[in-house]
Amino acid sequence: MLIRDRHLLFLLFAGLGTQPLPAQDPVVGQVVRASVHDGDTLLIVDLPITRVDGQMSRRMRRELEQRTRLMHNIQKVYPYARITAQLLQEYAADMAKIDRPGDKELYIKLAEAELKAEFSDEVEDMTISQGRLLIKLIDRETGNTSYELVKQLRGGFEAFVWQGVARLFGNDLKDQYDPAGEDKFTELIVQRIERGELAVIPREPRTEKAQARLERRRARLYRKYGLPYEPTSAN
Repeated sequence: MLIRDRHLLFLLFAGLGTQPLPAQDPVVGQVVRASVHDGDTLLIVDLPITRVDGQMSRRMRRELEQRTRLMHNIQKVYPYARITAQLLQEYAADMAKIDRPGDKELYIKLAEAELKAEFSDEVEDMTISQGRLLIKLIDRETGNTSYELVKQLRGGFEAFVWQGVARLFGNDLKDQYDPAGEDKFTELIVQRIERGELAVIPREPRTEKAQARLERRRARLYRKYGLPYEPTSAN
């Protein structure tokens, strides 16, 4: 009985094997390359080149021109802001250590002479936009407005005078840096510079002419205060 059942079972499977299989849809696809990285299989597919044509509106073109001009100005002005902020912070720290009024007055005038010798030629060549941008970037680098730093060094009255001079050129020494508002695009560009993604325009070292001008101013100041003067090395 067992043998007969096995025989029937064989005939049953044999009969099924002779039945036609249902038709299957052809597989539609593409053979692609693959690459294995750390156990993961990554497909490599070459996509066709697609051309996209478009036209900027006048508003978009104007905004692009403004941002391109802003980037150029920041690349030029940013090095001056870093140097100026460093000097102003050094001056403020030194002033805090001086007690005698006469010594403070001499130090302030020497600091002013150094700033003028360091930047006068370049600042005179800056546009109004670049000058205003410089003031804002100084505020960014110091955490204080240029007006407040000058006020610490020269007193309220002379800071007011500097404010009036700045206004003649369309600038405002009280302009504060607003990275989340008006100056958000400036902040994005400065951050790119700080990350090394965007180069700044190199600033030439102080020229011999500027160094000689600084030495003459120092000599006059020392004579005025009756102090012995020794020329500073050009290096």
